Amino acid sequence: MSERTLTLDGVDLCFEAYGARADPVVLLIAGGGQSMDWWEVEFCHRLAAVGRHVVRYDHRDTGRSSTSPAGEPSYTAADLARDPLRILDHLAVERAHLVGLSMGGGIAQQLTILHPDRVRTLTLMSTSPAGPGDDDNGLPPMDPQLAATFTDPAPEPDWQDQDAVVTYRVEVERPFGGTMRFDEGRVRRIATREVTRTHNMAASMTNHFLVEDGWSQRSRLSEISVPTLVMHGTADPLLPFGHGVALAREIPGARLVPLDGMGHQQPPPELWDLVIASLAEHTAAG
Repeated sequence: MSERTLTLDGVDLCFEAYGARADPVVLLIAGGGQSMDWWEVEFCHRLAAVGRHVVRYDHRDTGRSSTSPAGEPSYTAADLARDPLRILDHLAVERAHLVGLSMGGGIAQQLTILHPDRVRTLTLMSTSPAGPGDDDNGLPPMDPQLAATFTDPAPEPDWQDQDAVVTYRVEVERPFGGTMRFDEGRVRRIATREVTRTHNMAASMTNHFLVEDGWSQRSRLSEISVPTLVMHGTADPLLPFGHGVALAREIPGARLVPLDGMGHQQPPPELWDLVIASLAEHTAAG
């Protein structure tokens, strides 16, 4: 499908849609610093094939959506959280099935609590009940090896050297993998597409993590009343599996589907049969 761009209040949001327009809408919300490219085209086609109108989009500072200077985001976390509703309004979609991963899962939780009338079902992948300002008591900590990459990060590339930026992007993803084989060829293809499409990769790799968000959702998870599915990698090094268990426990009626061997990432092709079947069943309920 061809990319389309919504421009509202001077902000561009780039998105794509797959499948029949009359089918129920599934909105895919990516993680921090991720363009929509990480929701792979074939994954979107396969989900559309079960009778869903699949929409993916670029967050601000990713892909072809609006960008800010690196280190100087011109938006807030609340703006990022509002953007999915802007897209749904543009498409004249009253209620959608939300699928959020990592930061996108936090956005999806917030939307479901604040705007329950816009959500048919909720699916949370590789995310946590804990947000900024929350007490992490009872949740397992980040893997120490991954934590070391934050305290001693790799040198940034020459942002004007596309090949160097692609390699850097691949290496950023590598430590987030689980116990499944890291498919470098696949990750490099996604990274190449992302780097080619993104206005400013330095901003894309930085700015989402600089916006301040003091809104805490954990104490309000019990308010979620839409059908909720939690999918979580059993080998997630950033948000270990216990985070998914806690989400499923704290959201009334939520169902947990473990993704064996998966790390902190979009489900790789080896898991698509399970993930798409689970999403098809879950989104038929709303």
